[in-house]
Amino acid sequence: MAPRFFLPIGLMPYTEVVLSEASAHHAARVLRLGVGDAVTLFDGTGVEFAGNIIFIGRQEVRVRLAAGRSVSRESPLQVTLIQGISSGDRMDYTLQKAVELGVARIVPVFCARSVVRLVGERAQKRQQHWQQLVVAACEQCGRNRVPEVVPAQPLESAISSFGEKLGAGLCLLLDPLAEQGLRALASPSQAVFLLAGPEGGMTDDERRLAQRAGFLGIRLGARVLRTETAALAAMAAMQLAWGDF
Repeated sequence: MAPRFFLPIGLMPYTEVVLSEASAHHAARVLRLGVGDAVTLFDGTGVEFAGNIIFIGRQEVRVRLAAGRSVSRESPLQVTLIQGISSGDRMDYTLQKAVELGVARIVPVFCARSVVRLVGERAQKRQQHWQQLVVAACEQCGRNRVPEVVPAQPLESAISSFGEKLGAGLCLLLDPLAEQGLRALASPSQAVFLLAGPEGGMTDDERRLAQRAGFLGIRLGARVLRTETAALAAMAAMQLAWGDF
């Protein structure tokens, strides 16, 4: 697979485009690509364009595009991940791998036991960081549609914001105290909302809040998983049972 770069400008066939500053640096300085090398560009609409590098400057890389083609590598399982915010690399790892596993949307939430507290400019910068991480994961894994990372918000606000959508989908709460696992569930015909807690898990009040909103508690075996792997294990199992694995 040729190196892939995201450029959200509405790409057109047989045109010349300039890569973003970050993509240009990655192409020229990290991947050491040269003039004539093949690349693939996508703009998030589901279409990807083959292209060739025609110019590399100190701060600019230009690409000549060929015809575009509509390529879907999206999972048939539409999963919204509502993830309790964890600290540092743990959250980054969860989001990156969730993209590789086909997540459709990511909603970071503050829980009572969340270690990280984000407000104001710091919250905005962290969301931008997470969104860029999601873009990079799409570049790596071949997806042509970029999942949205919703601004971080309290768990109660996130659940309330979905409203009637929760009633129309399958709502799952990762809960090591639950009595049933995924095997007990039928294949969903609509969207899936997956709720995972932060370090330390969720409080009893948070579990009750989720259950009142329609979330069904499920367990992932007899072992308690870490926050950075719990949602990923659940998504992998769902893709195997109901998706495209």
